[in-house]
Amino acid sequence: MTAQSIAKMGEIMQIAFVPQDFDATVNHWVKMGAGPFFVLRGNQAEWHRAYGEDCRPTLDIALGQWGEMQIEVIRQTSPEKTIYSDWFNAKKEGVHHTCIVVEDIDALKQQCEAEGMPIVIEGRSGTNRWLYADTGGGQGTYLEAIQCDPGLNDMLKAAHRDWDGSDPIREIVL
Repeated sequence: MTAQSIAKMGEIMQIAFVPQDFDATVNHWVKMGAGPFFVLRGNQAEWHRAYGEDCRPTLDIALGQWGEMQIEVIRQTSPEKTIYSDWFNAKKEGVHHTCIVVEDIDALKQQCEAEGMPIVIEGRSGTNRWLYADTGGGQGTYLEAIQCDPGLNDMLKAAHRDWDGSDPIREIVL
């Protein structure tokens, strides 16, 4: 297995941030023309594992489109040790991770582990599964992979295509 084969498993569809100021970051991307943003507050996955330990972090997540690229902004509101809390507590800014959609998350996990890229988070909600690999490239180089129903991503793209700039931040519940 090679890192080249990992790149062939899915194109980058998302850039994600875990900023010091959640609202300011969402507003920045709105000013850049991304949106509308759909905000899920107090989101908890059915199952989460961070650094090999089961946990249930609570997250606020904002999702919006910027052309074909999805922008995600994350704020962890619970105390569990995760890659989100570690990033925030270290006062980091900038890109936290990029995300690809894959058809076989288990195959991607095997490839990442074979390349020496440890899995630092895994999660599941319904039929959606995701993982984050530490690619070892430094700040902003976590790779998220998600195997999911395309419904949410399709909804975000459609909302962006038809968006007239009004109501840029919308609360949703999944």
